[in-house]
Amino acid sequence: MAAFDTTRPAYGAAPVAGQFKGFVAKLVAQVVAWNDARVTRNALSSLTDRELDDIGLVRGDIDDVANGR
Repeated sequence: MAAFDTTRPAYGAAPVAGQFKGFVAKLVAQVVAWNDARVTRNALSSLTDRELDDIGLVRGDIDDVANGR
């Protein structure tokens, strides 16, 4: 009599599922990073030149700061 083990996923299904989860996780991380940069850019852009000078920045530094450079 033959017996089948039905508790394991089909051969090759686990790596594909793991790759998909990894792809989705990277995509979500990129969207979160983009949104953080956007919020930072908007907040710094709303400051006056004097306020930027108080924190040691000039208007040209905003993109670098927002992108984490």
